[in-house]
Amino acid sequence: MIIDFNLIEETGNPNFKGGDGITRFRSYSDGLNKINYGRLDVGCSIGYHTHEQNSEVIYITRGKARCIYDGQEEHLTVGQCLYCARGHSHNLINDSNTEPLEFFAVIPEQPDKNN
Repeated sequence: MIIDFNLIEETGNPNFKGGDGITRFRSYSDGLNKINYGRLDVGCSIGYHTHEQNSEVIYITRGKARCIYDGQEEHLTVGQCLYCARGHSHNLINDSNTEPLEFFAVIPEQPDKNN
């Protein structure tokens, strides 16, 4: 299956997860997995949040990012990814003064095995 993000309308999410500015996404979801092509302009961030029922992999395609992962500061550049396992917390901050941060995020839902 091919997902062409060029054909998916971009949406803007102000103060996403309590972050600053607007997080822009082109998103695909099949109900179990979400795949986002995201962008944070200069000065924008995704707020600190915990993955209760899913995990997330964020792969940086442009720019520089800073994040807090379980209370520890991390830095990411193009070609690196952040893995946030279920039950862990993170945010994502554009760490550049001059260019947008662009990334792919894959979020697989992980329902409770007891249900």
